[in-house]
Amino acid sequence: MTTETLGAPSLDRGLVLDAVRVTEAAAIASWALVGRGDEMAADQAAVDAMRNALNDLEIDGVIVIGEGERDAAPMLYIGEKVGKGGPRVDIALDPLEGTSLTAKAQANALAVMAWAPAGTLLNAPDTYMDKIACGPGYPAGILDLDKTPAENVQALADAKGTTPDQITVCVLDRPRHAEIMASLRSVGARVALISDGDVAGVINTADPETGIDLYIGQGGAPEGVLACAALKCVGGQFQGRLMFRTADERGRAARLGITDLDRKYDLDDIVRADAIFVATGVTKGALLDGVTYRNGFVHTHSLVMNSHSHTVREVRMKRALNG
Repeated sequence: MTTETLGAPSLDRGLVLDAVRVTEAAAIASWALVGRGDEMAADQAAVDAMRNALNDLEIDGVIVIGEGERDAAPMLYIGEKVGKGGPRVDIALDPLEGTSLTAKAQANALAVMAWAPAGTLLNAPDTYMDKIACGPGYPAGILDLDKTPAENVQALADAKGTTPDQITVCVLDRPRHAEIMASLRSVGARVALISDGDVAGVINTADPETGIDLYIGQGGAPEGVLACAALKCVGGQFQGRLMFRTADERGRAARLGITDLDRKYDLDDIVRADAIFVATGVTKGALLDGVTYRNGFVHTHSLVMNSHSHTVREVRMKRALNG
């Protein structure tokens, strides 16, 4: 394998395939806990498998979005170095996006990860982020967090040459989003509620087959970075603003060098160079099938996105259980 960085004109294809193997390992490990009712065990299985897979790769990786700060996360913590040495990369990851979905055997649980050149991913603190996102093909700047949800729906409908009642918006089903849902429904937009997994919710805007046009709501800032990496690969739009509820959260931001607490970030502020995004389904969802075991083989279904080549590939893996 070459030692090119991800910012080089020609991206090492082997590096992309290595990334898929990492999320596959996490998905397979967590699948054993699907429906068992133990969120922590499912998450730990994914963390262990993902860390082991990363440390087997020829990369010089640093976790910039992970399981939390070192004191709270013994593995895959922010700042942890992984890999055997090679291209220097920032790594954003969520070994199991949808721990409760996994524990309850519900749809859309994923193992997700993004890579970019060292120093080019936003080191987002573990706080909430106001988010709005849409897929590709719209005029730049069409979305604005300072507008109401209804105004954003109208702007998107105008750009599509349709009416607001033909726009479907994905929203996390949380009490804090009651005003957002009321604003959306005031103009007739459809609201598609999800119980968890806002990385998948944002990514759904980039695939017309999901029927999701827009994502609006407040979710985790680390998940926002992962979603941005995916959207950068397909040309979608994103805007986010970090939300700070406590002095401790503001302190986390300060430790990461964030001084403008009210800043609106767009996609290129969050992912400042070419990126790879990979996701492997744990449970079957709108984008990906889940892990399955059939006739002595384990099967996985993954998405691989590369912003350098603007490609999106589906990867289906079949491996003998004793392989």
